[in-house]
Amino acid sequence: MIQMKMSEGGRVVIPAEIRQALGLKEGDPVLFEMRDGEAVITSRRAQLERARALVRRYVPADVSLVDELIAERRAEAARE
Repeated sequence: MIQMKMSEGGRVVIPAEIRQALGLKEGDPVLFEMRDGEAVITSRRAQLERARALVRRYVPADVSLVDELIAERRAEAARE
């Protein structure tokens, strides 16, 4: 656990070892989330990977959701 002081305007520096562990570089977006009364910081990349893993649990690897959406839209257009 690392202790940091909050500066003016609510600013807190993310310690170097945490930035390295998250793969964060200057200018990278970070996401804050409240979980059970605690603030959790993650990278956008980590959240994207979490979302991809969630989709993979429900969509087989050989299924293209993009292709299915395009086919669905074309079928709707043909019906109109």
